Amino acid sequence: MTRRGIQYTSSPLLASRTPVWRSKFVVGAIALGFTGLVARAAYIQVYANDFFIKQGEVRFARTIDLPADRGRILDRNGLILGSSVPAPSIWAIPEDVDLEKGQLSQLAKLLDMPVAELSKKLADEDKTFVWIKRQVDADIAKKIAELNIKGIYQRKEYKRQYPEGEAAAHIVGFTNVEDNGQEGVELMFNKELLGRAGMRHVIKDRLGRAVENVGEVVPPVPGRDLQLSIDSKVQFFAYQKLRDAVTTHKAKAGSVVVLDAITGEVLALANYPSYTPDKRKNLTGEQLRNRALTDTFEPGSVMKPFTVGLALETGRVKPTTMIDTAPGTITITGATIRDSHPHGMLTVEQVLQVSSNVGTTKLAMQMPASEMWQTFSQAGFGQKPQVEFPGVVSGRLRPYKSWRPIEQATVSYGYGMSASLFQMVRSYTVFSHGGQIIPATLLKTTTPAVGVQVFSEQTAARVRHMLKMAAGPGGTAPKAQTIGYSVGGKSGTAYKQIGKGYGSDGNRKYRSWFVGMAPIEEPRIIVGVMLDEPSAGKYYGGEVAAPVFSETVQQTLRMLGVQPDIAVQPHIQASAVEESF
Repeated sequence: MTRRGIQYTSSPLLASRTPVWRSKFVVGAIALGFTGLVARAAYIQVYANDFFIKQGEVRFARTIDLPADRGRILDRNGLILGSSVPAPSIWAIPEDVDLEKGQLSQLAKLLDMPVAELSKKLADEDKTFVWIKRQVDADIAKKIAELNIKGIYQRKEYKRQYPEGEAAAHIVGFTNVEDNGQEGVELMFNKELLGRAGMRHVIKDRLGRAVENVGEVVPPVPGRDLQLSIDSKVQFFAYQKLRDAVTTHKAKAGSVVVLDAITGEVLALANYPSYTPDKRKNLTGEQLRNRALTDTFEPGSVMKPFTVGLALETGRVKPTTMIDTAPGTITITGATIRDSHPHGMLTVEQVLQVSSNVGTTKLAMQMPASEMWQTFSQAGFGQKPQVEFPGVVSGRLRPYKSWRPIEQATVSYGYGMSASLFQMVRSYTVFSHGGQIIPATLLKTTTPAVGVQVFSEQTAARVRHMLKMAAGPGGTAPKAQTIGYSVGGKSGTAYKQIGKGYGSDGNRKYRSWFVGMAPIEEPRIIVGVMLDEPSAGKYYGGEVAAPVFSETVQQTLRMLGVQPDIAVQPHIQASAVEESF
């Protein structure tokens, strides 16, 4: 068999002559394609490198914050009032969660969460992240980790603890779940306490898990510790005595402030009702209010020492000058001012001792309104106290040019103006500190305060002597007396305003005050007490507030190591002189 040869040129297609330009075009197109790829590669690798690196980072690189330890809050002796403890937070990737039999109920029990609520959180498989519970106890977190549930993770966080509980709640305040201050010192000094978070850059996989560190780790900077002027022992004792008084007298609320008369440091500031800072379920506004700083009232008779002091300072009277208060009333432009009962002729000392409205009014009407307004303003009334605390209020002291004669009269004994308990306590530094009003502080200091001169040292000493008489036998508050220490102070019982008036005899409400100092010759502390609406039958400041003052003074001076200045407990009369409103 003869093999037949194939003649390629016999095919019309193969026999046709291909143009040279076509092959050149194909080769050129291929070369151009390669050139484009090289150019694109050069663009990506060289010219647009930063852009594409950034795009890769957006998809896979993450910056993880490293939380800083929040600074501690310490009392003046270094005892902890607030600190941070580890409290891991539990989170999940719902689509990854793989629960074995019984693990759902175990997890719910550990988290103190209904099974239905936990199931709801884990039900949405479209979510790649969900918080299960923030800030659980470390031992709970450990038990959860031991369950080894796929898709359940933990994040390191901190929560605050407050060892003094409700006793110091209104001082320290609290933080939210993000560790930012919300109330009190935690809020006021949030920036200093917070510190600075660190960070680390990581590459994460599609499930959000860190698989590689990128670059240097920036460590967190802890917040700085904050040392307050508060003495936690004084704070606890003052709170206890206030709470007992509010309960005993069925009062709506109460406050107490203890101030160092030499440095202006706040040794204690407590309110009742209170709350536990790290357990805030069902918390109400009534519990949160720091009444000593934020609530203002008509102070009543605790203002009388300033009116008497001004009369002495200007030389209009002497302590022994006689004032006729008979018949126990005085009428100013048609309005009648009354004493609780007639006293007749009184010395200026006795006017303050028995708290005569009529006597105080007669002293006030001898003076220009401008002098009274200036003295009250210098003593801090109508001005916001410059103290490191949120929500501090200024109270009210109207300009003297708008005072009518009756308003000048009522302001002299504490009506027609308003002040907080904190303002009242600070104002009494005028009498304890040589006639100077000194700044108050919540931060520890050892330097004696320098203030603004309001009265001379002689006037301050004279008023202190009168305050000693007011808190002694024959005064309005003998129950302020304490064992071993001489005291002086002024009680006040002010009507609460109801609508546009003060109510009638059957439905009047009261605020009861006492502000005083001890030891009286060289005062070391000033203590102020206020009870709002006592309703158990007693409401005079000398009856319900003065005993809290007495117990707080005695305990505080002992804690401070102040030597007693009297040998025995002075005689306390069974009943005090009734106070004029």
